[in-house]
Amino acid sequence: MEGAILKFLLFIILVFVAIGHTNGQLRKGFYKSSCPQAEQIVQNITWKRVASNSTLPAKLLRMHFHDCFVRGCDGSVLIDSTANNSAEKAAIPNLSLGGFDVIDEIKTALENTCQGVVSCADILTLAARDSVSFQFKKPMWEVVTGRRDGRISKSSEALSEIPSPFFNFTSLKQSFANKSLTVHDLVVLSGGHTIGVGHCNLFSNRLYNFTGKGDSDPSLNSTYVTFLKTKCQSLLDNTTTVEMDPGSSLTFDNNYFSVLKQQKGLFQSDAALLTNKGAKNIVDEMLIAGKFFTEFSQSMKRMGAIGVLIGSNGEIRKKCNVVN
Repeated sequence: MEGAILKFLLFIILVFVAIGHTNGQLRKGFYKSSCPQAEQIVQNITWKRVASNSTLPAKLLRMHFHDCFVRGCDGSVLIDSTANNSAEKAAIPNLSLGGFDVIDEIKTALENTCQGVVSCADILTLAARDSVSFQFKKPMWEVVTGRRDGRISKSSEALSEIPSPFFNFTSLKQSFANKSLTVHDLVVLSGGHTIGVGHCNLFSNRLYNFTGKGDSDPSLNSTYVTFLKTKCQSLLDNTTTVEMDPGSSLTFDNNYFSVLKQQKGLFQSDAALLTNKGAKNIVDEMLIAGKFFTEFSQSMKRMGAIGVLIGSNGEIRKKCNVVN
């Protein structure tokens, strides 16, 4: 009798260990039994929205990046400020984020299907992947799921953690190293600048007053400087936007790296990748399209795992813009 009880107790312990283990890490198909349609719902809504708004992939990819670099990929970028807290959304680098309405639409659909199951952090991670994948009609990288939502969101942290477009190579390398990402990840993920636009005020110092003598940045293609000056006509312009990958800013490809080699990287942080021998070699490797897609997929998986909350940490937010 005692032996049977011991066996039963051992069985119960093993079950709990197994549950604890599977809840304790991100995995493929985390919602397979708890919300089988979850990933399909995210894809359907994301693809529907991208079909009518081709600027969304750049927006959602950037939002995911800004989320992961502050407290990890915990959906903290989605939280609204309150009377006594200035949230990440209020930080200068995040004032130009867009696509929050898409995340909210997905969350509403998921809450109607399986209430309180799918985290906002996973929704953002999946939507970023699905939005970029729309043009290819297939998932461009694997997303493991099981992230939980953070309860803290501070604008001061966003300001200090998100890499600046004015960073030089040393600062960029350190910023990525702080998140356990390598120089290889830095170069490959910079390739995300193949889609989207940049605001004039984030690079116009390279056109008009680079060393304080009314000069332009010598590392920027001079013909391109002339063109950019027609778009950004003063240092004060903070509303005009320019394509980061000229002529190809709605197409996800490896053209960014060709543009970079022509010294047409828009931001100082783009041009910085050519100032380090190792980074420059990786830029050259990325000129092979297939190589870039493979490496981008790997680096996105690494970025999507930064500081994730799993198991019983964090929560599953009922609404993505407010903590429970």
